[in-house]
Amino acid sequence: MKVIVVGGGAAGMMAAYAAASYGCDVTLLEKNEKLGKKIYITGKGRCNFTNACDVEDLFQNVVSNPKFMYSAFYSFTNQQVMDFVADHGTPYKVERGERVFPVSDHASDVTGAFQRALKSVGVKIMLNTEVKGLRVQDGVICGVDTVDGPMEAERVIVCTGGLSYPTTGSTGDGVRFAEKLGHSIATLRPALVPMNTKEDYIPAMQGLSLKNVELTIYHGKKKLYDEFGEMLFTHFGVSGPLCLSASSRVGKYLDDASLQAEIDLKPKLDKDTLDQRLLREFKGNENKNISNVLGSLLPKKMIPVFMEILEFAEDKKINSVTVEERNEIIRLLKHFPFTIVSLRSFKEAIVTQGGVSVKEINPSTMESKLVEGLYFAGEVLDIDCYTGGFNLQVAWSTGYLAGMCAAS
Repeated sequence: MKVIVVGGGAAGMMAAYAAASYGCDVTLLEKNEKLGKKIYITGKGRCNFTNACDVEDLFQNVVSNPKFMYSAFYSFTNQQVMDFVADHGTPYKVERGERVFPVSDHASDVTGAFQRALKSVGVKIMLNTEVKGLRVQDGVICGVDTVDGPMEAERVIVCTGGLSYPTTGSTGDGVRFAEKLGHSIATLRPALVPMNTKEDYIPAMQGLSLKNVELTIYHGKKKLYDEFGEMLFTHFGVSGPLCLSASSRVGKYLDDASLQAEIDLKPKLDKDTLDQRLLREFKGNENKNISNVLGSLLPKKMIPVFMEILEFAEDKKINSVTVEERNEIIRLLKHFPFTIVSLRSFKEAIVTQGGVSVKEINPSTMESKLVEGLYFAGEVLDIDCYTGGFNLQVAWSTGYLAGMCAAS
């Protein structure tokens, strides 16, 4: 069986390995000068290549179409990925949040493990080879068209990624191939990406990182997102773990509307406890400026913003604070507001949301329901996850399942 794999990223390398290990004659085509180019920048260059959670917990971290992943996750589990990488010369370690990294902290070692694996099963690798289209005859795949001419194959596995980090070669080729053959495409948008905000006071806090806060985002009265963790203010808006995860949940609502967000800066304290805290801070400091007391409750960069929102004069004294104003301080501590207007671009997105509709892909094999012998795997599909190694696990699992089934 002659198999061509288009795209030498995570899903493509795994698909090529699986197909070859089941006896196929496999050629892996990559338009870049090296394999796994996007892998080199994952995990800030360290490559968080999977998550060591229970297999059942993988599904909870898939944002789009988790049920589709059932066969794939169980065909090649996260433990099998860890064993695979270790067996091919790259030992791993498990860190906070069950994130898995190579012991060396070098993403290149993960790619190295796959290159050794591909060599061991005889995969032919063709770099700097761009595929321009798929060759189909009577509803059956028969090869690909490259910039250098046609190549024949009985099976083709498309693993071209999405649109995130386009400098790594993720330019939506596979989505275009699929659409041309009649596949439906779920709207492509950046995911796990920072977000732009409306208010001037957000960039005024640029560089400020908040820990142990709760972020809530609303679409009208509907609560879209509510999580506890860390976030960061930037010159354009908000970023950090909470905001990246939120972007995957709220992105589709930003297509035609802004979203209201609020931060609970003291999520472990209720309003009564905060009021008592404020009164203790006020006691004995009646002649001091209110900004001095706020310093015990807020990061320094937030104090001018609080004063602005509360419309307090810079020299406002504690002894002039009314009960209503004290309640406003508490309200702002529990409901610090801002408006999300849009997502940042694909250049900053960790993954792509949307892609080839999974309704037209057999979840047990990764084969197209429209074109016989055509398979899809990885980010080209309408599947995306939260951070923590889950998106790469999708790539490994769908790639392995596609390669194995293409060999049958």
